[in-house]
Parts: sequence; structure tokens; C-alpha cells
Amino acid sequence: MWSGLTVALRLLLRAVHVPAPGKPSGSARGLLADVVRTRSELLVENAFPRQQLLVAARGVKKPQLRASDRALLVALAAVFSRWRDTLVLVKPDTLLRWHREGLRLFWKWRSRRKPSSAQRLSPEVIHLIRRMGTENRLRGAERVRGGLLKLGIAVAKKTVQRYLSRVRIKPPDGQRWSTFLRQQAAGIWACDFVEVRDLSFRCHYVFVVIHLETRQLIHAASTMAPTTAWIVQQLRDLTAFGSSPKFLLRDNDGKCAAAFDGVARGASIRVIRTPVRAPKAAAYVERFIGSLRRKCLDHVILLGEDHLQRVLSEYRSYFNGARPHQGIGQRRPAAFSSPALSLGFVPEAAVEAHRVLGGLHRDYRLAA
Repeated sequence: MWSGLTVALRLLLRAVHVPAPGKPSGSARGLLADVVRTRSELLVENAFPRQQLLVAARGVKKPQLRASDRALLVALAAVFSRWRDTLVLVKPDTLLRWHREGLRLFWKWRSRRKPSSAQRLSPEVIHLIRRMGTENRLRGAERVRGGLLKLGIAVAKKTVQRYLSRVRIKPPDGQRWSTFLRQQAAGIWACDFVEVRDLSFRCHYVFVVIHLETRQLIHAASTMAPTTAWIVQQLRDLTAFGSSPKFLLRDNDGKCAAAFDGVARGASIRVIRTPVRAPKAAAYVERFIGSLRRKCLDHVILLGEDHLQRVLSEYRSYFNGARPHQGIGQRRPAAFSSPALSLGFVPEAAVEAHRVLGGLHRDYRLAA
């Protein structure tokens, strides 16, 4: 009803419009043009200014266009060719910007990932795909898919690629350092120095050597003057009876000079220097040094070098023979080849506690 009245009023205004002298009458041309236009075109032309009037009549100082108002104006402008002449509330560039934003939202909705009609993978299979991809960095998606088929699990290659992309930041370009350490851990020793202060604030240097596979503390010796000759003698004592590793990790400390590397090569040991400012390259020995400080040296007031050496010897016996290690499945480094036993219920009276380092730690054992 209202649209018909608006069209009639518009036609009436155009009919009574008086042109300026000497100029052709525009109202007559407009009237003739409206007569030949369809009813839908007239409705759209009147709906465009009417929507702006509704926004302006909301009773606020500055009319705020809602998302529905913007969408309606953009839709009307798409079918109304002279929308620029009747746009009052905003600039034409603003309406064009709304149109571009609408297109972005539309294509974002069109390009959304649609739920697959196929059966979703179980969490166990997804975990297995990620595990295969993490433990075998050199395997591609097709190799991982073949490993799943061998287990009787049929998964599409694209599905495997999707889950592998979440655990592999970049394609593997060779063997990772962590993979090398795990594969060669049985033949790798790692050494480093620890600085310790005694009661008189004198500095002592502790030379530690650990075995990567078993986490066993092979050697811990202290000195106040770590000369090259002293360090070389420590390595000779460790390899005197042919018990030498294949690799020896060390940092770029100047105390380990060329003579140290020469003795290592004489014992058929390949010395590998860790990069500068890369503590993760020597992660195992750095982790042990942290445990040595937190679990032992930070709780003991050292009186001198002899006292420090006794503390190191006692802690070494406890660390290797009694302390379960999380990195090797709660086994003890000295009993690495023997898995932890599960005896079930054990009476409390059958468990004995042996004091270590004056009660700083306790070693629990079954009573004889």
C-alpha cells in the first residue's frame, strides 16, 4: 500500500515541477520515464531513500547503521542504477567498502572446510600417525600410509598428510641432532665442567662425564687448577682399559685443548664439539649438571677439595645405583639392562631406608 502511494506522490511532484525559463522541462521526461518502467524498478528506487529515512528517524544524535541496514542498502544499490544520487547518510565510497567486505565474508563462507561424509578417524589412529611421523622424520606421507596398511589400517594419503603437517614444521632435510643422539647414545659420552664455591668462596672445578644411553655418571673429579695436563690425565684414566666410547661430546671450553683431542683420537674416540650458544646440543650433560646442583651441591657447605670429592663420590654411588631416572623408564643407571620389577603389594615393614649425604636423600630397599 505504502509503496503505491509513494510512487503516486513522486509522479505528482514531477508533474507539477516548473522548469526554469529557457530550459526544457525535466519533469515531463521523468514522468514519461516512470510510466514505461516496471513496478519493481519503482519500488526499488523508493525503497533506497526510505531505508535511509528509517535510520535517520531512530531518535539518536548520530544515526548508527546496523549490519542489517548496511546489507539492505548494498542489496538495493546492486539493482538501483542511480543510487549515488539518493545516498545521503554515508559517502558512496563507504557503501562500496561495505560491498567489498560482504564479498570477503561470502567467499570465506564458500571456502570453509565442509565436514566430510566419510567416517572420522579414531583418536588412536590419529595418535599413531603423529607418532610415526615424529619417530621417522625421513618418512613421507606415503611411507607412513604403508606402515598403517601393514597394521591393517586403511587411511587416505591426504588424510595422513594433514595430520603429519601438524607435527612437522618443515620438511626433513636430513637427520636431526636429537635423532643422532638417540641412535648413537650407546656409544656417546658427554663431558663438561661445573664451578663450585666452598666455605671460603674458593672456586673448584668439577669435571663430569656421563653415558648418554644409561645416564650413568662415569666420572666426577674436582680440582682448583684445571690445567690441560690434568684434564688429559682424566681422559687417560677413563680409557686406560679400553673402555672408550665411539663419540665424546664437549663444548668449546679453552681448557680442553688440542692435547685433549689428541688423546681421544689415540683411543679411537671421535670428539664432537657442540655449537656456540647451543645448550640443547649438550642437553643430557646440562640436565645432569642441573640435577647435581639442585639435588646435592646447593644443600651442602663445602669445607675444601677433599670434602667436595667425598660428596661427589657418595652422590655418584647414589645417582648410579639407587636413584630412578625418568629418562630411562624409572630404571637405575647401574641397572639399565634390568627393567623395573612390579612385585605388587609390599609390607611397609619389609622396606628399609638408607640415608645418603647425611639424610639429604634416602635409598629405599627391601629388607634382607
